[in-house]
Amino acid sequence: MGASSVVASLMMISIFMLNGQLQADAALSAETHKSIDEANQSGPYLGLVIPNTFEMNPLLQSPNFTSTNFTIDVSGRRFRFGTIANKKVILVMTGLSLINAGITTQLLLSLFNIEGVVHYGIAGNANPSINIADVVIPQYWAHTTLWNWQRYGQGPENELPLEANGDYTREIGYLKVANYTVNASSSSYDNLLNNIWYQPEEVFPIDGTPEERQHAFWVPVDPLYYNISQKLEDLQLEGCLNSTTCLSHTPKVARVDRGTSASIYLDNAAYRGFIYNKFNVSPVDMESASVALICLQQGVPFIAIRALSDLAGGGSADSNEADKFITLASKNSVTAVLEFVKQLSASK
Repeated sequence: MGASSVVASLMMISIFMLNGQLQADAALSAETHKSIDEANQSGPYLGLVIPNTFEMNPLLQSPNFTSTNFTIDVSGRRFRFGTIANKKVILVMTGLSLINAGITTQLLLSLFNIEGVVHYGIAGNANPSINIADVVIPQYWAHTTLWNWQRYGQGPENELPLEANGDYTREIGYLKVANYTVNASSSSYDNLLNNIWYQPEEVFPIDGTPEERQHAFWVPVDPLYYNISQKLEDLQLEGCLNSTTCLSHTPKVARVDRGTSASIYLDNAAYRGFIYNKFNVSPVDMESASVALICLQQGVPFIAIRALSDLAGGGSADSNEADKFITLASKNSVTAVLEFVKQLSASK
C-alpha cells in the first residue's frame, strides 16, 4: 500500500470514529455538555435522590436548603443544584418504581462528580414495633421481586431451572402460595401457583472484569453514613397532621436491620406478615434497593432514609393510611435528611 493510500485509509477511519462519537453524544447538546463540565468543576456533590414531588417539595421549600437557581435537564430528569449545611448537593427526582430509580441514579453518577448518595422518601411499614410517621434507616436493602417461579408439582428438593449454571438459587428461600389458601376443605391443600423462590441480583462492579457477574441480595449502606445516622435518633419529628389532630405516639428516628423494595405497592396484610417474618424488614418501598444496587456497582457511598406513611396492609381494612399520612411522613423524611446532611458536613 502506497503512502497516499495509507493517509486516505487513516482519514476514513478518523471520519468513522468522529461520526460514532457524534452519534454517541447526540443525546446531550453542546450546551448541556458545557453546563455539566462547569458544574463538575465546582464538585464534588452529595446526590439527593428523591422518588416524587410530594417528597421533594418540602426540601425545596425548607430554609435549610439554599438553591443556586441552577438546573440541568437530561433525559426527562431535572438536576437541581444547591447547598445544605455548607454541603454542595444535587437534587433529582426519579419517579415511581425500581426502573426509574435505577435509571436516574445511573445518570446522576455518570454525569456528575458525586461523593455519595442519600436517598429519601416515604415507605410502607412491615415491622409491628415501628409506627406511622417514624423515620427508619436500614443497614441493608434487598430487591425482593426477582423470582424463580417453580412449576406445579415440584418443591424445595427439586433443582430450579438453570440453577446448575449459577443463574438461580434456592439459598434465599421461597413463598409457598398454598400456605395462604382460605376456606380449604381439608388441612392438606395445594395450589397451582406453587412456590416463588427469591433471587439475588446480578451485579457488575466497575472495579471488576466487564461482563463477569457477581451476585448481591442484601446490599449494605455505607458504614460511615450508617454510623453518622445514629446521631439522628434523638431528632424531634412532627406528630400532628394539623392544629387539632395528632398521633397518639411521638414519632422517632430508628436505625433498623433491613428494608426491601419491589415495583409493587404493598397493601396486603398476608404478604406484609410473610415478608417481615421471612426477612425481618421494616420499610417496604419501590425504589431504595435499586439506588443501593447502582451505588454498589459504581462504588459510591449510599444511605436511604424512609419515613413510614402506612402499614402496608396491616392496618384497617377500610383504607390505606398513606392517603392520610403522606404529607406528615414526607415532612419527617425531609427533617431527617437535613439533619443527616448537617451531621455529615460536620464530620468532614
